[in-house]
Amino acid sequence: MSRYTTPLIIFIVLVLFFAIGLHKDPRQIPSPLIGKAAPELGIPRLNTPEKKIYRSDLLGKAALVNVWASWCVACRAEHEILLRLAREKPQLPIIGLNYKDKREAALGWLGDLGNPYTEIAVDMDGRVGMDWGVYGVPESFLVDPQGIIRYKQIGPLTWEVIEKELLPLIQSFETHRG
Repeated sequence: MSRYTTPLIIFIVLVLFFAIGLHKDPRQIPSPLIGKAAPELGIPRLNTPEKKIYRSDLLGKAALVNVWASWCVACRAEHEILLRLAREKPQLPIIGLNYKDKREAALGWLGDLGNPYTEIAVDMDGRVGMDWGVYGVPESFLVDPQGIIRYKQIGPLTWEVIEKELLPLIQSFETHRG
């Protein structure tokens, strides 16, 4: 056996793993939080910083928690979808989690583009985002009425994702409530 056989076999195996990895969707990263209680928020609200928003504020009905920032280009692309969702499904609270952003920049961004959020929590240092398993912005979490995370979207929401993933889940929450 040649002295190059072992390195060649290792190289071929690595190329195969790399080729398989290239065909996977990075948005399909499984979240360990699916099926678990949403982490605590306990952070200030954007519009009223003297008041905080808590996990308990999410309880009682399905809620969409959307992680965003004014500096995020993909968030701008997603924003029209969130505005449409807020118009067409006003019964679904959309909780914004403003991530590592400046308050003035976030308020200006919402003033320019419109505000789809029912409430907005401010995560200045990203600690709450870490608790929620945020990889980057935008990300969204669908939380059921009991405060359990049922779906996570990495990257911008699309209307197709809302129709095929979120709305059926929300419908199932309502069906199980009776």
